[in-house]
Amino acid sequence: MATISGLMTKFEYWAMPHKDEKVMPFFEQHKSLFRNPKKLADVVASLNADSEYAAIFVPGGHGALIGLPESEDVAAALQWAIENDRFVISLCHGPAAFLALRHGDNPLNGYSICAFPDAADKQTPEIGYMPGHLTWYFGEELKKMGMNIINDDITGRVHKDRKVLTGDSPFAANALGKLAAQEMLAAYAG
Repeated sequence: MATISGLMTKFEYWAMPHKDEKVMPFFEQHKSLFRNPKKLADVVASLNADSEYAAIFVPGGHGALIGLPESEDVAAALQWAIENDRFVISLCHGPAAFLALRHGDNPLNGYSICAFPDAADKQTPEIGYMPGHLTWYFGEELKKMGMNIINDDITGRVHKDRKVLTGDSPFAANALGKLAAQEMLAAYAG
């Protein structure tokens, strides 16, 4: 577990599956990792081809729009994962982190993903979810980078393009988790 700042991760507890008999014990067991994450720069400094990380997971939520797209450490971590044939897994607004790769040679050019649709973000003020409109939309920016967003709605859809696994919204969380587990087991345990 790592964050850019090394500070505690934030959760949207409204979306937490409180009644899930598998998720909640796992969360309770690993809560200290979420509360005391490593600083991403320290993790990046230690990465090499033999690092034991199987994947990078970038969670969603509107918070992913702040800091991740500009982070050199996020770019370095993603670059390491792609160059070392590791999985990159992301959900909802999490693919905004891919914007960190927009400077220089973008290794995700031509990839297809699912992500939270810009059209839905444009409606969030009207439904009271956000106090105002966003000043930019990450889907538009990802398309400028040569990425293809295959969904324009929120259905819980997931997608695999090589080792990049994505989901369109919190509704895709369970399916994305299953896809990630299936793909990583096939890659590393088979």
